[in-house]
Amino acid sequence: MTETTRLLRDLVALPSVNPMRADIPADISFEHRVTDYLEQFFRTLGVPYERQPVAPKRENIVARLNLLGAKRTLMLEAHQDTVPVDGMIVEPFGAKIEGNKLYGRGSCDIKGGMSAMLGCFARLVREKPKGCCNVIMACSVDEECTMLGVIELAKRTKADFAVVAEPTNLNIVHAHKGVVRWNLTTTGRSCHSSAPEQGVNAIYRMGKVLVGLEQYAAHLRATIRDPLLGPASISAGLIEGGVSVNTVPDRCKIAIDRRLVSGEMPDEASGHLLTYLKEKAGIDFPFELTSPSIRMPALSGKGSEEIQKLLGAAIDAERGSHTVHSVPYGTDAATLAFAGIPSVVFGPGDIAKAHTIDEWVPLDEVEMASNILFRLACSLG
Repeated sequence: MTETTRLLRDLVALPSVNPMRADIPADISFEHRVTDYLEQFFRTLGVPYERQPVAPKRENIVARLNLLGAKRTLMLEAHQDTVPVDGMIVEPFGAKIEGNKLYGRGSCDIKGGMSAMLGCFARLVREKPKGCCNVIMACSVDEECTMLGVIELAKRTKADFAVVAEPTNLNIVHAHKGVVRWNLTTTGRSCHSSAPEQGVNAIYRMGKVLVGLEQYAAHLRATIRDPLLGPASISAGLIEGGVSVNTVPDRCKIAIDRRLVSGEMPDEASGHLLTYLKEKAGIDFPFELTSPSIRMPALSGKGSEEIQKLLGAAIDAERGSHTVHSVPYGTDAATLAFAGIPSVVFGPGDIAKAHTIDEWVPLDEVEMASNILFRLACSLG
């Protein structure tokens, strides 16, 4: 078993489920088990590292390889957390290997990519190849929910380039949409359902908001479009309200997901929505839009041309060809790019296997990804 495969097996066996829901068992929640494992790994390598507190039981861990004479610094970034394990038909933390596949939660998203980066980092530390750049190995928390980890990382860690691990089939993702998420609440006045005219139904009010939101979604598709990323979009994904069927509800809440394209700023999206609902959709009753639970700009691809070219050359040298393309989902790369670090997304595995009930990653791609990143680091010094 190679070092990279061993790392992947060990990491998948360590639960690090994002506590995005209250019902996730404590014995599999949070990233601290993985963080402790990574600390021991870096300590064994003999490199400087730091743990960056983000929230209780949640710390980024960042290790560094500083080489005499190196002029530039490459950040390799991967997130420690996974999505929940509901409905899985393989043992989530079994790290079972069958042929060329390793199964388990996080194997594809993104412990396969993290293992490739760790294997590359360890090889660079041991070999210190001529012409290698400085390397930061950054493992962040909370990517799967509110991205608190990469926000802290971007405040405290600087580099000339970044490669962010996500499953891309060993191709390069240079652009993706951003995201803002809010809760919107309508209020009313409760009363007995036998005399509903004595109250104000918050669910009825929300119904009017939802009609306006659907109109706004069509407006976005028609008016805000990016040549790489397509149209901006908005969606209501959750709704809750009321206390019983025989009580007129005084509150109703929805969760809204807004996808941004290049040029849109996360902090401006709420004002745009509010103006439309009040002025175009005719919402004339009070409602509350919370502060965003997540705000991430789009990754435009602009400014990352050099790292695209160098990573592409490393891929071609290892496997012959590659593509550069955009995706609709978000990654940590957008936050790093917004902080001034030219960033691309790259890793082993297929995004179609991420978050699935039988999640797996091909081991040969994990090994190849590690070799590609080694080539990249050696071309940046």
